[in-house]
Amino acid sequence: MGELLRYRYLFEQLVRRELRQKYQGSVLGIAWYFVNPLVLMGAYYLMFGVVFTLAEHDDYPLFLMVGLVVWMFFSQALLSSAPALLDQGALIRKAPFPRETIPGAVVTVQMVTFTIVLALVGVVTIAVRGTLDPAILLLPVILVALYAFVLGLALAVSVLHTYFRDVAPILSAILLPWFFLSPIFFEPEDITDQAAAKFAMAWVNPVAPFIEAVRDVLYDGTVPSAAVLLYVLVAATLALLVGRAIFRGMQRELAVIV
Repeated sequence: MGELLRYRYLFEQLVRRELRQKYQGSVLGIAWYFVNPLVLMGAYYLMFGVVFTLAEHDDYPLFLMVGLVVWMFFSQALLSSAPALLDQGALIRKAPFPRETIPGAVVTVQMVTFTIVLALVGVVTIAVRGTLDPAILLLPVILVALYAFVLGLALAVSVLHTYFRDVAPILSAILLPWFFLSPIFFEPEDITDQAAAKFAMAWVNPVAPFIEAVRDVLYDGTVPSAAVLLYVLVAATLALLVGRAIFRGMQRELAVIV
């Protein structure tokens, strides 16, 4: 941690550079991060809320939007982190610094845009619901846990892709079915009565409790269950520890292979 603090200026510059590159030449800039889930929300609302009705939820577009923005942060952060070390190969070869700052900067940029969009969704949700519930105070804790969870996975994905270039395309292929199996369009009890299936969708899928926790606080205005809160905290801690261990164990040869 002390080493990372010494290189905090480099981390800040990497974040600034990532932000500039992400929106360089774009007229709408960060607004695209909101437009994209908005378009997806419309398409999926038409499909799952009108044509094929899976569930009955009040203000279903908002139900969809909360799930979508959480998923987009998760998926985009991982997909962007996979080639991050290769993209910064010249910097890695030139200077010694904590290599974790590179995927860390990518995840941080995604977190910044995600937080802005989530804040806008929150304003709309609160306006529609007409109340600001005390449960909202838990949102920062859940978001920190989500950030740590994604950062841990991003560390592992980035260093693994540097050694095995199939990781990014495999991840991209896995994320598509994972997306449709996640509780974005529905809650598990909306589509099955089987206990095993509901358990798998709610707890085996590691993203599901994070979606549920954010949705509970922002969309329902309620405190997530103790089981969900414990899950997100434990999952975040384990992902960060394991991801960092994998990264530290494989980073020795980065200057050679990038």
